[in-house]
Amino acid sequence: MIYVVEFPHQGRAHAWFAFDRDDFVRKVRAIRAREGWVIFEALSAHERLAACGMTPDTSGAAQTHADLFALAHDHGWDTPLYRADHVFGQGVLQAEPVDEFDASVGALVQDIKTCRVHLSDEQAIMALQREPLYDPDEGFYAHMALRQQLIAMDAMEEDL
Repeated sequence: MIYVVEFPHQGRAHAWFAFDRDDFVRKVRAIRAREGWVIFEALSAHERLAACGMTPDTSGAAQTHADLFALAHDHGWDTPLYRADHVFGQGVLQAEPVDEFDASVGALVQDIKTCRVHLSDEQAIMALQREPLYDPDEGFYAHMALRQQLIAMDAMEEDL
């Protein structure tokens, strides 16, 4: 189980969960999708050009897609080029791989003060008990939000 606690700029912290990394990626796509922004994409230069209805031999393609041709020259036409706008910057392509989960975490933290992603029940429980961010006094709402998620998912028992 993955637990996420979001801390907005205004208002109270809230928590949610994902069953696994794939579920996390799906949920982040659903809640953080923004027009013109790509959370994660891995396509070769050839595939990117084909998506525009062109091939490397298409007249004018080298001029209209100069950056893509430069990347293809450096890395080859079939090497995956990664785009993760919230990690690299909007529209930036690079051959260095980025994990879809990491790209999703990058998208998640946009437009909020901060967030915490706990990758297991044990990690979330340990954070709840030890991290100052979840202090029952200073971080009351964050503490309660994560605690309620842990109880709802049967990761811990409610101790009244």
